[in-house]
Amino acid sequence: MKLGVMPLVIFFLYLLAGVASAQSLVKQSVYVGGMGGIATLSGDGSAIVTASSASTSLLDPKNGGAAAIFAGIHVFDYVSLQTDYGWNRNDIALVSTSEGPNSGNFFREPESITQQAFLANVLIYFRRRSSRIRPYVSEGGGAVLLDTRFSGRAIVEGSPVLPPATSHHWSIALRTLVGIDLRIRGPWYLRYTFGETITRNMIGDQVAPAQHRIPKNFQNLFGVYFRF
Repeated sequence: MKLGVMPLVIFFLYLLAGVASAQSLVKQSVYVGGMGGIATLSGDGSAIVTASSASTSLLDPKNGGAAAIFAGIHVFDYVSLQTDYGWNRNDIALVSTSEGPNSGNFFREPESITQQAFLANVLIYFRRRSSRIRPYVSEGGGAVLLDTRFSGRAIVEGSPVLPPATSHHWSIALRTLVGIDLRIRGPWYLRYTFGETITRNMIGDQVAPAQHRIPKNFQNLFGVYFRF
């Protein structure tokens, strides 16, 4: 199922407008920033073995680049609200093989995955806003758009059913992360986060046997933000 990007962009802008409105009401500090780093996807596998046949499938991901922009508001000393747009790209290999009494099929296909995340989050800090070093935990949710495409030459044996050349999917997403803010000077801060985003399995049905494990997107990000 393909979902247009514009509705989610509008939703993201709406959340930012809500942040700005809250700022005018409670007169607290708004901040904006950006981050970059590494995204690591979890792998997957499946197997079906009977007395007369066997089939297996594997998803082998590689580390890739990740980036994010965010805006938020420090509502209380220990609580902040934040919206994020995140992007990451990873190369993967899809492998599927099946063997029966009279047939054998196999393929290995390289693909490129691009994910775009639109998320709203609550940040809980462990130190007051005036502190120079502020560790925190965060929980949030939203939506993720996933696009896949062939990225190289496939190896094919027999007559397997190959995945589509391109595919587009979306899923509700949940994200948990830990991080730390470090005040550099004045309104400028450094930020580090390590987070995990989970979605429904959007590529597991492209191979046989299908994979159903919940996929995870781990991200290590470093960046800066400016507090108004």
